[in-house]
Amino acid sequence: MCRITAAGKEAAVARFLREFPEAPRTGRDHPALRGCEEIAWADFPGCPAGVPALLRSLLDPTAAAEAERVLCAVLMDSAFTLGPAMPAALPFLLRLAADPAVSVRTELVEVLFVVAELSHPVDGCSEQAIRFLGSDRDHPERARCRAVFSEHAELVRGLLDDRTLPDGLIPPDERASLLKATG
Repeated sequence: MCRITAAGKEAAVARFLREFPEAPRTGRDHPALRGCEEIAWADFPGCPAGVPALLRSLLDPTAAAEAERVLCAVLMDSAFTLGPAMPAALPFLLRLAADPAVSVRTELVEVLFVVAELSHPVDGCSEQAIRFLGSDRDHPERARCRAVFSEHAELVRGLLDDRTLPDGLIPPDERASLLKATG
């Protein structure tokens, strides 16, 4: 399976910061991002230290779409594997997705669907699922993400009831997946 290397993640963040050097200043005081600077992002295996810059750049309308793309690449280890830093980033993503003023809000809600789906436990009786997704024992980030969803269940329910989101954005199966992730 295609894995995103730590060097590839660092290079993506460096490219982003060269292309949008002013973007990280945009969200410096946003309440949804309080505490993101205090996290030792580089201590997570394969995670670059530039995560706070990407999170803040989600608030820059010019850079937001690219920041969201790079951030997803940084927080995922592959298309079907959450990276170890995802549980730490998830509270910030939830709070930003809850803010109607965020230009990439719809995209962030879609990211939350993916994280919720990938955080569900893998059926230990299914060898095929374990071969494809790995065991829960080998991927503790799943349980950590479920804990974050549970801790922020009020925000999740608020998103599910939010009438400012585009109609049809949250189909029943994704609604169920998000609710399941909250416990």
